[in-house]
Amino acid sequence: MDFDTHLLIVDDDERIRTLLQKFLMRNGFLVTSARDAAHARRVLSGLDFDLIVMDVMMPGEDGLSLCRSLRETLATPILLLTAKGETDARIEGLEAGADDYLPKPFEPKELLLRINAILRRVPDTPAEEAQPKILTLGPIRYDMERGEMWQGEDLVRLTATEMQLMKLFSAKPGEAISRAQLVEDLGRDRGQAQERAVDVQITRLRRKIEVNPKQPRYLQTVRGAGYMLAPD
Repeated sequence: MDFDTHLLIVDDDERIRTLLQKFLMRNGFLVTSARDAAHARRVLSGLDFDLIVMDVMMPGEDGLSLCRSLRETLATPILLLTAKGETDARIEGLEAGADDYLPKPFEPKELLLRINAILRRVPDTPAEEAQPKILTLGPIRYDMERGEMWQGEDLVRLTATEMQLMKLFSAKPGEAISRAQLVEDLGRDRGQAQERAVDVQITRLRRKIEVNPKQPRYLQTVRGAGYMLAPD
């Protein structure tokens, strides 16, 4: 097996941590675990991960707060584990910067499918330097080849989901993409909750692109048709 994808599991329940670690290692991942937010921060200060699986309910600092804090410096995909009835926590999790969530209790196999779906969304940096294709969105430049967004000399940090959304929109500039299509292209299950989740991701992306996110100029809502990227 090729243990080159490194996952971090953050959960205060030792039984769940051990179970997930064994299951994911059997499926070819390198896995490190942390028992709480403080432990996770120590681990993250010395290691890079491809994906973080994090429980929302933890003693001390909870998963939402940790997620929000990590997002200030880290683009690593984050999958939140939420208790079944916590719809608000799921939306809050996406607003905090998570890429996806999975309600507990769950089948380990479903977690594996979600992890693989998220990892597929993380764009690979192309090996050879192609002629850059740049989209201009006011002061923002988006490099289509590299999946990178720049404001002046500064790289704008995007989450894995935001990168995938930009990839989808930049492939069809000036063309509306429906919420249902975006849900499908992001590899999510269909449903209203997932469409609502896409709306949350769009809102977050607008904060990074738009001068005034409340009146979007570049990532527009097309009534009855979905969302559209309108570069300069």
